[in-house]
Amino acid sequence: MHYAYRNGMTDWHQISVVADVQASDPVADVLSQSGAVSVTLQDAADQPLYEPPPDAHPLWRQTRIVALFEEPVDLEVIRESVSGAFPAARLTGWNLEIVPDRAWEREWMDHFSAMRFGDRLWICPSHQQPPDSEAVNLLLDPGLAFGTGAHPTTALCLEWLAAANLHSLQVIDYGCGSGILAIAAILLGAKHAIAVDIDPQALTATAVNARENGVENKVHCRIPGQLADDTADVMIANILAKPLETLAPVLIGHVKPGGKLVLSGLLQEQIDEVRDAYQADFQFAAAAIRENWVRLDGVKTCDK
Repeated sequence: MHYAYRNGMTDWHQISVVADVQASDPVADVLSQSGAVSVTLQDAADQPLYEPPPDAHPLWRQTRIVALFEEPVDLEVIRESVSGAFPAARLTGWNLEIVPDRAWEREWMDHFSAMRFGDRLWICPSHQQPPDSEAVNLLLDPGLAFGTGAHPTTALCLEWLAAANLHSLQVIDYGCGSGILAIAAILLGAKHAIAVDIDPQALTATAVNARENGVENKVHCRIPGQLADDTADVMIANILAKPLETLAPVLIGHVKPGGKLVLSGLLQEQIDEVRDAYQADFQFAAAAIRENWVRLDGVKTCDK
């Protein structure tokens, strides 16, 4: 999003409304066509969505659509226009307001500090001096894709990587998000890492972050169909339980015999279902659990 001062003004014009699942996307489109520089969809009813199938883009049953306008606009006119475009839709919770501009970059800087994982790995925002110059320091700022290390699933994977001997190994980071796991693997000694994601923005973010950390020649970004016959000494997949089950044959096939598998993104009550999908091929260690999120890691015991 572009943030700037306009003609001496420092305010944004914001309108929001709650719509059901059928109307949310069309309402968002109309607001965008009305000149909004940003349209955001948010959960309006505290409904969790942590189990979408692969390639799905689910919406909440009640979605709050928030539109931000850069130029002075008549928000009441926009509300009447949207209401007129959807006479049969149940649009509720209208809110029209002027939002003072703020130093947005400064705000995330104030809330994102360096984090340590294991004994030797730090994830550091670029504006801060790394706390330990002798440690492995990965520079990362919040950006296009998920993954800064703050979420328990990412933290569990980073701790596993920090404790592993990755020297000269080939790693596949399946569902790479920001690329944090692939980049961490390289900085911790891996020879090459393949970062895989269905989202082009994730691959863009990964490439940018790899370059910022000086490992762009060792991190290769690919969509799932481009893996071909590549195999890994370590396969790490921090996604969700249902995709982990669905993708089991794919992930198993890309792990070398004797290779290691790290799975995360599942909840404690989903351990058995996910582990069962891999049990015939892997010997698993005890599950690592944090805040009801789980990491499973095992060693491939067959030649398939």
